[in-house]
Amino acid sequence: MLVNKAKLEDYIKKLNQARILIIGDLALDEMVYGDTERISREAPVLILQHTHTNYILGGASNAAHNVSDINGGKVSVIGVVGDDYQANDLKNAFKDANIDCNSLVVDSSRKTITKTRISGSCSQSVTQQIVRIDRQSNEPISKATEDKLIAKIEELLPKFDAIILSDYHIGTITDKVIESVVSLASKFNKIVVVDAQKQLDKYKVVTSMTPNLPDTQKHVGFFLKTKEDFVKAGNMLIEQTKCPFILITCGSEGMVVVEENSKYTHIPVFNKAKVFDVTGAGDTVTALYTLALAVGAEPVYAAIIGNIAASIVVKQFGCATTSIEEILRFIPENIEIV
Repeated sequence: MLVNKAKLEDYIKKLNQARILIIGDLALDEMVYGDTERISREAPVLILQHTHTNYILGGASNAAHNVSDINGGKVSVIGVVGDDYQANDLKNAFKDANIDCNSLVVDSSRKTITKTRISGSCSQSVTQQIVRIDRQSNEPISKATEDKLIAKIEELLPKFDAIILSDYHIGTITDKVIESVVSLASKFNKIVVVDAQKQLDKYKVVTSMTPNLPDTQKHVGFFLKTKEDFVKAGNMLIEQTKCPFILITCGSEGMVVVEENSKYTHIPVFNKAKVFDVTGAGDTVTALYTLALAVGAEPVYAAIIGNIAASIVVKQFGCATTSIEEILRFIPENIEIV
């Protein structure tokens, strides 16, 4: 079946109208670079002469960045940070990306989620990552922090068109947080999209979710290879969560939308080219999918928009974003779905 290109373009042009709230595990990617100098006398390790450090929004923060670059900053984040210098770096990165971060909850007992990647290069070789250091508190947030988080949600949620729950399972998204979001979203008729890797069935009565293929297979307990497999898995998730439709991302195989009544649509990968880095591509899909749903796109059209955006960002290094103009430019001439 061929997709109505004019209709797709119309939805894409409207993406900047939607206001999105991101709730979840907000992270900072600290990218430290240096030139290889010599081997240390203290231990058999490289000595790098530091050249520069970049701060990139990762985790749920990356979803917010993708939204902000599309809708011009009509996005806010709610999450937890520590009382540390990384929190300031994260806030500065949010401000640089035109993201409202005034509703962050500070918990001095926790660490601001930070992934530090140290990379080195010599004059005649490419830059190579040498080590990654992760800072995070994996246990669930305390009741006091949870209460503050829910108070922020109650204050902000009614002001937005759609909510993304971005759960990297680092403790922010508790059962009470989910319950609060779902209850308020129902009361104010808001869209809720879930991006999570496991425990998918704990999200009840949300609008949709965007699990990837491996996580979906792990959850349902069988491999997804045929149309019948995908329909069976999708129906299981729809029954467990009461979502009306599910988007399953399948990497190089594209993505699948399963809707109620076993409706199945396979969307192939668009704009195939050399993939440079898939980091953060899932956040891009969730961000654009949610934006599209928020402006009235049907699930399949929303998924196609997320698919095109992902095909753009995987050609860039690290967590990357795109724009409405770029998405319009990369629409394939003929889009055929099954």
